[in-house]
Amino acid sequence: MRHPSRAAKALLAAAVLPLALTACSSATGTSSSSATAKKPTKEPNAGLLTGAQLKKALAPASFFADGFAVDPSGARDSGTTYTAPSSAPAAKPDCTLLGGTSWISITGHEGVSFAQNDYVSKDTSEDIAQEIDTFRGATAAKVMADLKKAVAACATYTDADTHTKVKVAGADTTGLGDAAYTITLTNSAWQNGTTLIAAQSGTDVVTVLSTDGTDNGAATAKKLTARIVTSLKAEHAHA
Repeated sequence: MRHPSRAAKALLAAAVLPLALTACSSATGTSSSSATAKKPTKEPNAGLLTGAQLKKALAPASFFADGFAVDPSGARDSGTTYTAPSSAPAAKPDCTLLGGTSWISITGHEGVSFAQNDYVSKDTSEDIAQEIDTFRGATAAKVMADLKKAVAACATYTDADTHTKVKVAGADTTGLGDAAYTITLTNSAWQNGTTLIAAQSGTDVVTVLSTDGTDNGAATAKKLTARIVTSLKAEHAHA
């Protein structure tokens, strides 16, 4: 058998080297592409509080005046898991929802977690309700914007108990969270009006309802909202 000369061997080695480098480069590129394709997706609920955590930020029984006690039927939360969010604002909102404790539902948005309860006076039947809802991304700001739109479309609604007209007035409010909006409900058939406040704090929206006092529940509603917003910040810091 004839063997290639030393010169021929050198030429053959020179020709093989670029092919080897090309193959190596190709393999490296494939590996990098595969690693990029397998990059894990971001957890959509990362950094959001669960219902169990939100519950801790609600004002305790000691916050409320003597005579007020929690209504067990209105105390609930979403626990330690998250639920699927949804958004379906109605073109024509159901204005009567403003007369209930979970009145933020008028916006058509549902968050991934929540906590709420309701305190009622055994002596006067005055009502103070508190709720926190958590949303993904920038949805909390959208909730606030859609709340204003809903109130603008609800100048009045009919009270189911007295069958009389309830007047609805809304206004931006400063000093409570990132943004806040106050709604006042009045009716000549009522002894006192109702104050509703929604306050955005990051991805959370705090909502309160108050008929306490002689000022349509305004002072208590503002004090309670401020208390919850402060507690929420502390809860996020500890999470």
